[in-house]
Amino acid sequence: MFSIARKIPAIAVAIALSGCGWGGSKSVKIGLNLELTGDIQAVGSSAKNAAELFRDQVNAAGGIKIGDAALPLELVTRDNAANPMQSASIAQELVAKDNVTALVGPNSTACAIPAADIAESLKCVMISPWSTDVRTTMDQASGVPKRYVFRSCFTDPFQARVLAGFARGRLGAARAAVFYEADADVTRSQAELFRETFAADGGEIVAFRSYQPGQADYAADLAALRDASPDIIYFPAYYGDVPDFARQARAAGLTATLLGSDAWVGPDLLRLGGADLDGSYICRHFSPDSDNPRTKEFVAAFSAKYGQPPDDVAALAYDALGLLASALEQAGVNDREALRETLAKIPEYQGVTGTFRFQPGSGDPLKSAAVLQIKDGAFRWVTDAQP
Repeated sequence: MFSIARKIPAIAVAIALSGCGWGGSKSVKIGLNLELTGDIQAVGSSAKNAAELFRDQVNAAGGIKIGDAALPLELVTRDNAANPMQSASIAQELVAKDNVTALVGPNSTACAIPAADIAESLKCVMISPWSTDVRTTMDQASGVPKRYVFRSCFTDPFQARVLAGFARGRLGAARAAVFYEADADVTRSQAELFRETFAADGGEIVAFRSYQPGQADYAADLAALRDASPDIIYFPAYYGDVPDFARQARAAGLTATLLGSDAWVGPDLLRLGGADLDGSYICRHFSPDSDNPRTKEFVAAFSAKYGQPPDDVAALAYDALGLLASALEQAGVNDREALRETLAKIPEYQGVTGTFRFQPGSGDPLKSAAVLQIKDGAFRWVTDAQP
């Protein structure tokens, strides 16, 4: 039997499929529903690059083994422009028109939730690499987990526990201020969860404020934050807002340690933030400095192909495809329903972002998070937090 495991790095997963649920298909098609333009286009580009790396590795090894035939992995890529309605429309098009076996993306919560509703209604597996909001995999009407929707990242409640525990235990913070974007569901959710968890751990929330999208001047907010005398400021903003806030905070005399969520991950953050971000901490989905052999191989391959190391979104997208490949291998057939049933029963998966463990009936993996410090213009690993 042809074995991809002998042809590509271990990180790309051994894939050996038999049978095909799409009657004479010439390839295994996975739909990518990504934010390639719009406010967070760097996120979509990272996911696309990682998916194409995975595809190239698989196809260079001869394709995916289905019965006696080796079929190529085909990516059908669509740009949702970070627009929720467009994301839902694309999900429907990829499933109904392009006849993909599964979907990867969207990444942002605002886009992932409506796309997930479509995937669920059409009974097609969808994995969001980066959406940490619990609503992505949960039916909001019934409160029951969706059957066809999964994620390759940790969830906001877990991230809140990690950051609040780190702030209280490792940093010894007693007083915390929280500052978040009012109109962004994911950052508001992260802010509220951190507030609850930090207080439950015995800390005091001395300020809880929001800002408006596109706000350029934080003077009034910073004055209020400074008067509250926090030990730390939790700022769960998307990466584009972080450098300006850090610069204005330091100029205003705020010396509190800045604490960021996974939304800080983005291009040029360190260059634009400079010394104003020095000493800040961030929760990430993986560390490129990990000694995990799978991670090291992935980082080397991605860096060689694109001339820069992968970020969290790239690693999570790569793992999303790896999960699909592993499930298809075990299902033994290229069929949506068989894929869903097998994916739901995978007890453990070794990915480039760590070990995934799924509990029965849940599309949310139990996995670790990495806490890193920004020091001297670079991310420095501090600790791993386990679920």
